[in-house]
Amino acid sequence: MHSTAFRTHTCGDLRAEHAGSSVTLAGWVHRRRDQGGLVFLDLRDRYGLTQVSVSKDDVPEAHAAASDAKPEYCLRVEGEVVARPEGARNDKLATGDVEVIARSITVLSESPTPPFPIESNEEVSDEVRLRYRPLDLRTARMRENIVRRHRVASHIRSFFDERGFVDIETPILAKATPEGARDYLVPSRVHPGKFYALPQAPQIYKQILMCGGFDRYYQLAHCFRDEDLRADRQPEFTQLDLEMSFVEQEDVLSMLEELISQLVAQVAKHPVELPRPWPRITYADAMLKYGSDKPDLRFGLEIQDVTEQTRGCDFKVFAAAGTVRGLRLPGGASLSRKEIEAFQEDAAPHGAKGVAWMKVTEEGGSGPVAKFFPDGSLASAMGAEPGDLLLFVAADDVDLVAHSMGAVRLAAAAKLELVPENAFAACFVVEFPLFFPDGEGGVVPAHHPFTMPVEEDWALLESAPEKVRAKAYDPVLNGVELGSGSIRIHRADLQQRVFAAMNLPAEEAREKFAFLLDVLQYGAPPHGGIALGLDRLVMLLCGEENIREVIAFPKTARAVDLMSDSPSPVEPEQLDELQLRLLDGLV
Repeated sequence: MHSTAFRTHTCGDLRAEHAGSSVTLAGWVHRRRDQGGLVFLDLRDRYGLTQVSVSKDDVPEAHAAASDAKPEYCLRVEGEVVARPEGARNDKLATGDVEVIARSITVLSESPTPPFPIESNEEVSDEVRLRYRPLDLRTARMRENIVRRHRVASHIRSFFDERGFVDIETPILAKATPEGARDYLVPSRVHPGKFYALPQAPQIYKQILMCGGFDRYYQLAHCFRDEDLRADRQPEFTQLDLEMSFVEQEDVLSMLEELISQLVAQVAKHPVELPRPWPRITYADAMLKYGSDKPDLRFGLEIQDVTEQTRGCDFKVFAAAGTVRGLRLPGGASLSRKEIEAFQEDAAPHGAKGVAWMKVTEEGGSGPVAKFFPDGSLASAMGAEPGDLLLFVAADDVDLVAHSMGAVRLAAAAKLELVPENAFAACFVVEFPLFFPDGEGGVVPAHHPFTMPVEEDWALLESAPEKVRAKAYDPVLNGVELGSGSIRIHRADLQQRVFAAMNLPAEEAREKFAFLLDVLQYGAPPHGGIALGLDRLVMLLCGEENIREVIAFPKTARAVDLMSDSPSPVEPEQLDELQLRLLDGLV
């Protein structure tokens, strides 16, 4: 019950036991049914619906107000709760056993016809929904998503409070540091020509907190990245930021595993119990078996390396390739040639020139590849049975093959409807490379430059940095990377070696990271943590496919807020204060 000056109950409160009570409700007109002398209103707030009936003979003024009320009028209703007759009960509503007989109705505010019905099955464009976001937030879908997001955040805070973590805010106006994406810059009026950066993540600050003795820190942190958007990216987003001292990798993973498993079991729209412990899959195995560093484990379809089995064969595409990988689709032989060749469209964006294939039949094989393996050796090596379809990608570039096959795997699972509905599957991907090639003969951090290398690989930092493995890890849920974490470097000498492997001069490293390098000299503890994307996690728990559906006020794919019309021009006087000038042609 939420009693205020405007209401004694919400529109979701009333039950049979309230019959005979005088109540006051406030909400929006969801639906109106006019039967002449009797008007029925469904009054809605975020808690539910209550049916209100208004008699012309008993309360003519209230009846007139109800007759004039249109969808989304905001009303205050006073009346008596009565039980509905047996045949008039609505089992689909929590309040369906009762209705309110109105004594008075006050119109708190009127509404024009909304640009779209608040509750209907008709499709509404994303542009319209975002432009009229307050109305969109009144829909059941958005209401449930935003409330579930609140429940997730509340659960997270309780979880970490119970385990001795401290919620600490870190600065929003920070120093620009190279972290992989473009910064949003904020010009300083007080220091002309200098800029703050909005944080891409509180990475350095949380490491400093560990050095400051706060051994268990967390924060639901607002972060900003000026990058191209997609379904699971927004320019501003929220992450669960977490750091712990005196830990090794498994301490962090087990903590995350417990938290996320609880959320899936207790807060998800379709809750399930995740099997524990989650699989720990090395980066190398993930790329080999799933063609992705965020493998979707809700179905099988493991990719197989068949380079040795195809070596020396008469099929030139295979014989000339440094890597050949295949995918067995059980029952896939039922697909038509056109459907099979469509998989090439999934592989092409990753550089594959084609997808070879072969059907396995009782008589042997059919398709372009079958004639090169008439003895059935390739099909046998892949464990194929009659009725299966085998798909292949071959090239010299192992990463090209891996990513192409990964895309084909996902497309095949969707085509064959192998993804169970409302299912969840989780894993951790571990042992990422510390560096990736930069395309110019050097390396760049795969995660960030503060990631601890695996001890056995320290000797390779100077001689073969591309072979160094990292104590880095990603939690993955349903093929979505929820975040990235690592054990951090806590020794200044090792940090300098990592900077040197990146060809980052000591002077430049000090210029960019002096405040971290300095604090590492004063007894920094071993520590590690993670940044978990709250929006992505809530998206999965709500059964949505785009994080816009779980953010109250999101941006479009072009980073525009249609509701507030931002970004927008500013007055010349504001630019003058900041001593800024726009380039010619920009207004």
